[in-house]
Amino acid sequence: MKEFMLLIRNESNSKSGFNTEKEESFLNSCKTYIEKLRVEGRLISAQPLIREGAMLSNTNGIWKENTFSEGEEVIVGYYHILAKDLKEAIETAKGNPEFEYTSTARVEIRPVKMKESGTGFIYPNK
Repeated sequence: MKEFMLLIRNESNSKSGFNTEKEESFLNSCKTYIEKLRVEGRLISAQPLIREGAMLSNTNGIWKENTFSEGEEVIVGYYHILAKDLKEAIETAKGNPEFEYTSTARVEIRPVKMKESGTGFIYPNK
């Protein structure tokens, strides 16, 4: 099994029109999705991201720190999963509740690099 990150992207206000019942239904769907992955032994971690923080950059040794500002699309959370290949990771991502509850969701599916081929450096995983 290989490790993959599912980066959940959506418009920053995608759930602003949810009433309490719809919000609860969405969260229960997320809980079910997470539990299914956990029972299958394929979940490493999953978390929503709070929409605050900092944006850091460095140009020619000059650090620039800005307040995190939401654009139209933001990463709203992630799932760190195990899958046999990219195809299986994509199929897993298709079950994400964001797709059921909003029409603006996108999921970026990325393999996690475990080792540098040039140097043989192995990244710590625990």
